[in-house]
Amino acid sequence: MRFFSAASALLLLAGTGASAYAPSSSSGAFVPRSRAFSRSSSRSGRNGSNGNGSNSLLVMKDYPKPNVEDTDNYRTAETLSSRFSSYSPDGGLRADTTQTKKVAIVGGGLSGLACAKYLVDAGHEPTVYEARDVLGGKVSAWQDEDGDWIETGLHIFFGAYPNMMNLFSEPSADTTQTKKVAIVGGGLSGLACAKYLVDAGHEPTVYEARDVLGGKVSAWQDDDGDWIETGLHIFFGAYPNVMNLFAELGIHDRLQWKVHKMIFAMQELPGEFTTFDFIPGIPAPFNFGLAILMNQKMLTLEEKLQTAPPLLPMLIEGQDFIDAQDELSVTDFMRKYGMPERINKEVFIAMAKALDFIDPDKLSMTVVLTAMNRFLNESNGLQMAFLDGNQPDRLCEPMRRHIERGGGKVVLNSPVKEIVTNEDGTVNHLLMRSGEKVVADEYVSAMPVDIMKRMVPKNWQNLPYFRQFDELEGIPVINLHMWFDAKLDAVDHLCFSRSPLLSVYADMSTTCREYHDTEKSMLELVFAPCSPLAGGNVNWIAKSDEQIIDATMGELARLFPTEIANDPEWPSTSKQGPEGKAKLIKYAVVKVPRSVYAAIPGRNKYRPSQTTPIPHFTLAGDWTSQKFLGSMEGAVLGGKLAAEVVSNRALGNPDAPVKDVMDHVKEEAESYVARDAPGVKGEGAIAFGGGYTLNDKSEKWLKEFDPVQFEDSTLTSANY
Repeated sequence: MRFFSAASALLLLAGTGASAYAPSSSSGAFVPRSRAFSRSSSRSGRNGSNGNGSNSLLVMKDYPKPNVEDTDNYRTAETLSSRFSSYSPDGGLRADTTQTKKVAIVGGGLSGLACAKYLVDAGHEPTVYEARDVLGGKVSAWQDEDGDWIETGLHIFFGAYPNMMNLFSEPSADTTQTKKVAIVGGGLSGLACAKYLVDAGHEPTVYEARDVLGGKVSAWQDDDGDWIETGLHIFFGAYPNVMNLFAELGIHDRLQWKVHKMIFAMQELPGEFTTFDFIPGIPAPFNFGLAILMNQKMLTLEEKLQTAPPLLPMLIEGQDFIDAQDELSVTDFMRKYGMPERINKEVFIAMAKALDFIDPDKLSMTVVLTAMNRFLNESNGLQMAFLDGNQPDRLCEPMRRHIERGGGKVVLNSPVKEIVTNEDGTVNHLLMRSGEKVVADEYVSAMPVDIMKRMVPKNWQNLPYFRQFDELEGIPVINLHMWFDAKLDAVDHLCFSRSPLLSVYADMSTTCREYHDTEKSMLELVFAPCSPLAGGNVNWIAKSDEQIIDATMGELARLFPTEIANDPEWPSTSKQGPEGKAKLIKYAVVKVPRSVYAAIPGRNKYRPSQTTPIPHFTLAGDWTSQKFLGSMEGAVLGGKLAAEVVSNRALGNPDAPVKDVMDHVKEEAESYVARDAPGVKGEGAIAFGGGYTLNDKSEKWLKEFDPVQFEDSTLTSANY
């Protein structure tokens, strides 16, 4: 899942060095070690002495929130947030109605009216009671029988009337500037858009097709009450808009920050790991450079030296060089600049799978360089945090409350059937499946790209802006939850598995407060790549849950060689020795056939602007054009930028320009045969672009409407 972009992008440099560390049990200071660490075979070894350099576990805990605010990216995010108050007719203070007061004002002269005006700006509800049938008091006027105006006095305005001049220049609190906005999609991008529209004084309504918010960060409870998450989501210090959002909502305490470290499995040494450690107090980029120099486990000195020169143009030429690499895959870039082939095995595979669930021969190098360029210079950018519980309650619910306190609405189980347009292409209304017609001043799509493509109205389909969507599609990914009958010797952190089938994993019973369990482990794992589109040998989306779990158990046997039991139910564990005791007691396989957009070479130029050629119709989503990747950060920023388009338009300002469309798309649009929009058929998460545990009904839907997900691929032991 793309939510690992910050860490995985820097694997490229991390692969060029850094030695393993073990934290001191007394002070948390880092003591350099010359070897990778491994799990001891006994529980007592976890807290015991290292002895004569013997292997020991890293014992970790939650750490204080790092200073994520002291970066240029955060300041930019904060500035964008504060701008919404300036858009608001009432100063952006409507979002919290708990302090709203009803105020009775006696007298409708200038003083009483001015008092009421500024009370409205402060979020209160004044009522002006005027005894006469005309406002103004000593500046009142009325018409005589001939229709001529009779004024109480001759009134002249002077430049030296500062409060009067300020009153004339201030935006009116008149609700003619307040827009009713219909937002389709209740994922992070749609919720972020609504949040910032409320802050700007507007009245958004979020229409979510499913019975749960969050989109690709949604979660739900199974029959046992256990939470099943669409994906394993990690928060990075270098997510400025997400960190700013947490601050605005007052929920920073819900992030469980881990020690500033990255942990990788050693491919050829089962059960052993190596780390890249970021020493406290050393600023970027020196902290990262030190981590590079200290690790001796992944690349030789010669390979490190060969890796560095190709990255220099990124530092010298900046974004122009980065953008120019979009036509190259990571593998193409590596070979073009003479990087050693072993870097692919040691570094690029792990990086590509963490960035976009795909192998390096499929991933655009621009994605890698963009992430590196964004995160390299932030001292705490790579520090990771886990949310302390399920996403619907701990993240989406505070966003919903903020929206509703500010006068907005969030409506579940409200799928849109059709975007109904007028003859000139403007939106007439949204036709819901229920038959309801939703009419608004502004419309925002926060749907995933694959769903939006099915909703494009017939009279929009020949516009190049919408035709470029054909160049984008979601990448398949699988998220696994696996419960064991014993506690595995897992660390309190995210682990990069560097396995052929798995991207990253974490023992959520150790890392997450809500899922904490001292007796049993629950691993959450990202299974990728899982299709030929992503560079895999097997179309795992088409395979049964049992086949996927068996393949995963084989990988876990490598990661936990002395702990996973030889279980006849899972043939891939047949080589496990008698010391392994932990057996799988439950699992959930969450398939996301269309996750974040596939960042294959050449795609970045097709990501559309939030401004569209359709008046009063705006796009949100992590797949729209914004400087961060398809990630939680990209989703929040995409929604924020969409809210800015709507808020700026409400003030009567011209729209930001529509992003240029490629010439070949313009040519293809002219000859495209438009047809009625197919819309979304079926029910449930899969139908609306999310992920879920497939049942017979959802699998049947997927075979009918997305048959590529079931293209045959032979499953053999060689594939995994």
